[in-house]
Amino acid sequence: MPVPRARQITLPAADRHRLKALAHSHTAAYQQVIRARIIRDAAHGYSNQKIAARQRVHIDTVRRWRGRYAEQGLPGLADRKRSGRPVRFTPVQVAEVKALACQLPAEAEAPLSRWSCPDLAREVIARGIVAAISPSTIRRILATDTLKPWRHQSWIFIRDPDFAVKATRVLDLYARSHQGVPLGDDEYVICADEKTSIQARCRCHPTLPPGAARAMRVNHEYDRGGALAYLAAYDVHRAHVIGLCQDTTGIDPFTELVDEVMTREPYASARRVFWIVDNGSSHRGHAAINRLAKRYPNAVMIHTPVHASWLNQVEIYFSIVQRKVVTPNDFTNLDQVQDRLTAFEQRYNATTRPFRWKFTPTDLADLLARIERHEPKEQNPQQPSSRERQPAAHALAA
Repeated sequence: MPVPRARQITLPAADRHRLKALAHSHTAAYQQVIRARIIRDAAHGYSNQKIAARQRVHIDTVRRWRGRYAEQGLPGLADRKRSGRPVRFTPVQVAEVKALACQLPAEAEAPLSRWSCPDLAREVIARGIVAAISPSTIRRILATDTLKPWRHQSWIFIRDPDFAVKATRVLDLYARSHQGVPLGDDEYVICADEKTSIQARCRCHPTLPPGAARAMRVNHEYDRGGALAYLAAYDVHRAHVIGLCQDTTGIDPFTELVDEVMTREPYASARRVFWIVDNGSSHRGHAAINRLAKRYPNAVMIHTPVHASWLNQVEIYFSIVQRKVVTPNDFTNLDQVQDRLTAFEQRYNATTRPFRWKFTPTDLADLLARIERHEPKEQNPQQPSSRERQPAAHALAA
């Protein structure tokens, strides 16, 4: 019986360049690379047996892809569509699974806070939607619409009637402007707050350093050695931190922090020093404003809106302290905690740069506009309307 002759392969210029790139690719699928190399060898005149030896594949594999390219060109090197496993669930059943995942468990009378794939699988079977289904199938069904009911994100309504005005004032100071007038070289902006309850936890067994294929290991058991509060004032434009450790928070500890800052240069001789603070009990309301102005006439206290301490840049510094200094916590006593915080503060001041603050008044206007669009149209008569509560929102959006 005569042996079938190999198909003659002639490469157009466009195919030659594409096959060359694919044959030397490090990111393409391995099967595609092998097929491209088979076609290139065939174009160079190699026999099927020679190509099979060069590419370390079976000779039938060479015949198959050589023939497909001769008939269909480059599209012939792609995998053919497969029918796959028969569909087990109807589109209606799939839709009901997705609808259930989009409901709160309480609405389905399930004693859960949020759905997981195993919980959804049991609930779907209990409701008779399907006779049997696995959690992995539930996950694949939800993945088609990127549904993840096991995740949650918290949020809060803006309740400060002067939110827009207060937030704009803070954002203007970050941009070195106050009441429409640029700040001078002898004017400074400081963000201040307290980080409470930093505990000295002495681990019952020594912490093990990281090693090859091993993370640092920290013993779960510990003895409590007390707690302290870390008060910090962050100069927004100089990226300089002045911190103070105290036993607790309150008006007196905060006043000590103010004294620590305002008695040193360049703040002592500054024309104005703006203190941005939240609405904590240590510096709340007009009493705190008057107290600061009486003690230091060149100091001006600016409050962030209620429930908007995220506008205070010192919170970013505190998050860095939490990640780099406090966690994981392994201290014998509070003196070690204080020494570590002081040393990190010096290290931070020597190496840091100002934060790249990206939330602008324009972003604030967009935020308020989105909130207004999602507010219910029918409001409680005892509550002011959104227009009354946010008098500056429309002006900002304009």
